Amino acid sequence: MLTLPEEHRQLFKKPFGELHQNIGEILPLICHRTVYSVGDVVTHNLQKKGITPAVAVVDGYTMRSPCSKMPVLTGKCIKVKNPAGSLTEDLINAINDAVAHSPVTIMVEGEEDLAVIPMVIAAPLGAIVLYGQPHEGVVLREVTPEAQATARQFLERFARSRG
Repeated sequence: MLTLPEEHRQLFKKPFGELHQNIGEILPLICHRTVYSVGDVVTHNLQKKGITPAVAVVDGYTMRSPCSKMPVLTGKCIKVKNPAGSLTEDLINAINDAVAHSPVTIMVEGEEDLAVIPMVIAAPLGAIVLYGQPHEGVVLREVTPEAQATARQFLERFARSRG
């Protein structure tokens, strides 16, 4: 299991991509693109606009409270455990499998917030990864070689442990 040490948590408070106020602003930018989503509200709002993410990672919560905007589960559903502040091998493997065999919804027992990192690494170049930035909006991250390199650098800040 990979755990994010307390001293590096501040790095993940900043958007890892372009911050937008809402999904409506993003729609013209994602037209005809493969979209991946992390978070219940982002996934729900995409679905309301008629967009089904190739892979959606959800946990039933938003800002640590039960989510009232639960998205529709699409495709195969993979259930994994992932504690807050960590990335388990099960979650990383589920993301890799889901990207290869979409559409898939990954239902996380625990927290899915950090799933954007392995998602950017696993998603194909040119794809779009969307996730919510609490109290700010939606982050759009285009998958580029640079984005994947940055995501790998983020992973290097995690501590590896048996979990």
